Amino acid sequence: MSNVIVPRRRRWNYRRTGLHAAAGAVFLFILLPLIFVIWLSFYRQEIPSFPPDGYSTAWYAAAIGNRRFIDALILSVQVGVIATVIGLALALPAAVALTRWTFRGRGAVSNLLLMPLIIPGIVLGFGLYIFQVEGEIATGIPLLGSTAGLVLGHVLLVIPWSVRLITASLVGFDRTLEEAAQNLGATPFVAFRRITMPAVLPGVVAGAIFGFVSSFGNLELSLFLVGPGATTLPIAILQYLEWKIDPTIAAISVLQILIVIAAMLITDRFVKISRVV
Repeated sequence: MSNVIVPRRRRWNYRRTGLHAAAGAVFLFILLPLIFVIWLSFYRQEIPSFPPDGYSTAWYAAAIGNRRFIDALILSVQVGVIATVIGLALALPAAVALTRWTFRGRGAVSNLLLMPLIIPGIVLGFGLYIFQVEGEIATGIPLLGSTAGLVLGHVLLVIPWSVRLITASLVGFDRTLEEAAQNLGATPFVAFRRITMPAVLPGVVAGAIFGFVSSFGNLELSLFLVGPGATTLPIAILQYLEWKIDPTIAAISVLQILIVIAAMLITDRFVKISRVV
């Protein structure tokens, strides 16, 4: 008599299903504001209401044709790029020192570098405003209301992200590779540039992206540091909302999000930042 193998019925994994459902609900909850902003940007009527009267792309044309928004966008990009470059130049040696050297006050220095992430933006902006006023009185250097003063303030937004992500890359790096290169005749600088930098490059790029996004979308700090006639994009949006409420704001917000997404996708094409974040 032949043995008949009866396949086991698959047991329903309630825990896994519940976990996936909860993760999906949280993910949808996070994306819900973005979905509504994108939906609102295509409304035909000027005053948002539900249900919409129809859909149109006229608000995107209005956002692109608004010279104030374009000038603010250019200034935001310029400040973000310059602040990111300066922040990375300061964060890279700081991260190397924190991961490779042992010195007194190391924990305090690490906490100090991450402090801009903890302090509320309005408090940080007011503190920088007072600092620049006192610095201008003491030195005569016109910092307050200048692009240089705004960039210096945004550097503080870039440094914490860069230090944190570069440190994460350096902690997982095998230093024996660098030591082997030095044993073969490479100088410490050459070994770091040829061996260490390619390995931690995803952390550097991720820090640059997060720092740029933090600078690009900052409002609280920029309110205290911008000069007359010069506004960043978040401030231009806030000033527009003081007089009008229409889907133009939703359209410019969607364009702002698309710029950030495009930058991240292009960067990830060449450097896999998913290795770090």
